[in-house]
Amino acid sequence: MAKDYPWSANFYQLESRRQRLTWILAISSLCAIFYVIGAWQNSFIPKPNPSNISKVRCDDISDSTALSKNNLHGATSLQSNANLDFNAHHQLDLKNTSPSMEKFQPCAMKFSEYTPCEDRTRGRRFERAMLVYRERHCPTKDELIRCLIPAPPGYKTPFKWPQSRDYAWYHNIPHKKLSVEKAVQNWIQVEGDRFRFPGGGTMFREGADAYIDDINELIPLTDGSIRTAIDTGCGVASWGAYLLKKNILTMSFAPRDTHEAQVQFALERGVPAMIGVMASMRIPYPARSFDMAHCSRCLIPWQAHEGLYLLEVDRVLRPGGFWIISGPPIHWKKYYRGWERTQEDLKQEQDAIEEVATHICWKKVIEKEDLSIWQKPINHNECINSRKIYQRPHICKNGNADAAWYKKMETCITPLPEASKDVDVAGGELRKWPERAFAVPPRISMGIIPGFTPEKFEEDNKMWKERVAYYKKLIPTLSRGRYRNVMDMNANIGGFAAAIDKYQVWVMNVVPVNSDHDTLGVIYERGFIGTYQDWCEAFSTYPRTYDFIHADGVFSTYQGRCDITYILLEMDRILRPEGTVLFRDTVEVLVKIQTLIRGMRWDSKMMDHESGPFNPEKILIAVKSYWTGQATK
Repeated sequence: MAKDYPWSANFYQLESRRQRLTWILAISSLCAIFYVIGAWQNSFIPKPNPSNISKVRCDDISDSTALSKNNLHGATSLQSNANLDFNAHHQLDLKNTSPSMEKFQPCAMKFSEYTPCEDRTRGRRFERAMLVYRERHCPTKDELIRCLIPAPPGYKTPFKWPQSRDYAWYHNIPHKKLSVEKAVQNWIQVEGDRFRFPGGGTMFREGADAYIDDINELIPLTDGSIRTAIDTGCGVASWGAYLLKKNILTMSFAPRDTHEAQVQFALERGVPAMIGVMASMRIPYPARSFDMAHCSRCLIPWQAHEGLYLLEVDRVLRPGGFWIISGPPIHWKKYYRGWERTQEDLKQEQDAIEEVATHICWKKVIEKEDLSIWQKPINHNECINSRKIYQRPHICKNGNADAAWYKKMETCITPLPEASKDVDVAGGELRKWPERAFAVPPRISMGIIPGFTPEKFEEDNKMWKERVAYYKKLIPTLSRGRYRNVMDMNANIGGFAAAIDKYQVWVMNVVPVNSDHDTLGVIYERGFIGTYQDWCEAFSTYPRTYDFIHADGVFSTYQGRCDITYILLEMDRILRPEGTVLFRDTVEVLVKIQTLIRGMRWDSKMMDHESGPFNPEKILIAVKSYWTGQATK
């Protein structure tokens, strides 16, 4: 064998191997030494004192008071798993009096029906022209109240649906004014300790059922082509209540005005409704939302301000949608004496309304007795050509037709998406209900919403079906009629509403105005209803109007934008006593929420994600306790 000289290649290879082996042995030795030292140090850590452990228990952090067994039967909480606990353990004793443990006091009884953004006292600061004073005017930071809205003495859990359509407890809404003012019209009657809703209305004294049957003889209400409706100036929402029998979901709205608590009555009945008014701002719904719009003696001056309000109805009405009007000035020859107006005045008003309707390209379907029905065109091909004849109103040149949060109404026709053929429906044709709920909406199939594809839509549907199935295990009463009015605070594309629709509930789908994408139009295309909202402000509803609130990622979104304490206080305001909230968020956010709601008289419990304990997102289920204010002397 040849000898390896220092200058030979073999010599250098052998030397390199010896050096690598030396380094490996040295590092291994050091690791072993440090391991032994560490083990020796840990052997001298004193055992914890049991008395100290009891001061900060896991149960104290996540389960200060047990939830109702009816709400949380058979659920697996984080605390049941001794090996994996996602609760924060670095906090001080939760019984301390630090500012983070604020205990919220009840507000005075005068706030029992407080609607922060529709407060009548604040409204008086604003002009009365065009009813601006009845629009949303939210409190400034200095005007915010930091207390819990009390329920009236004697408050009871509302009747279950469908009985709630016809009955409500008197002490829940202790107002008799409507029963006196509208006695002849059969809006509402007092019967002992409860209200009864006979289903009457100003223009349908024989009942909403008969009135709806009259409409059904003129346009199709039962074939699934009409699913979403809007009722302007809704009264106690009997029209919307009885349309539910035909699977038509109605957004009823009315201002907070002299007709005391009419929207509150509607929601107490389990019927969708919001406080709202046709004034100077767009109503908070996207373009092309509703298949049908309705006005029954709603007293909106449709012909005024260059047809501004009819143009706003046109904006939110779907292509081919219907507008139904009854009451003044329709059928004026019969009713002019009862309306205490001259024939000339009423004729002039009807002529002016019909002129506006014609100029915005609507066609009159029929006028029969008390009803007049108009239809919006399925596209604007002819309407664009008609501008040579009708110069006003013009078609809006630019702007986002869906923008409706503090956005001024415009005296121009909201343009429809282009249609290549005269027979094409602008923006895409919708499937009939119920297929419409799970069919890919046109806004997604056409690629209008960035990041959403038909494949992602299907994935979202599957995900929410699995989530709602898991919710049912956590809250068995979810499928047993315990809840009726449901709100989704961050609805995305409406997957939660679609998955829960099989239960006897309706969902107010809220799309926050600061969301990455405006998806509310998709929700309406699916046949559900909703609204825009900034959760740094109060919602346009009365206190105690929702049974169940779903908050998916809401607080992660709003951290840093405003004080989340006020969002929780707003949730407390609109949630009924013994109502339920389901939060989905990171465990860090949920621990903060849990600390705050403990001071609001809510019971809560943390649950694992449906995929298991290793998912960093958790579920917090909370139940508002029952308590009422004290009667004022």
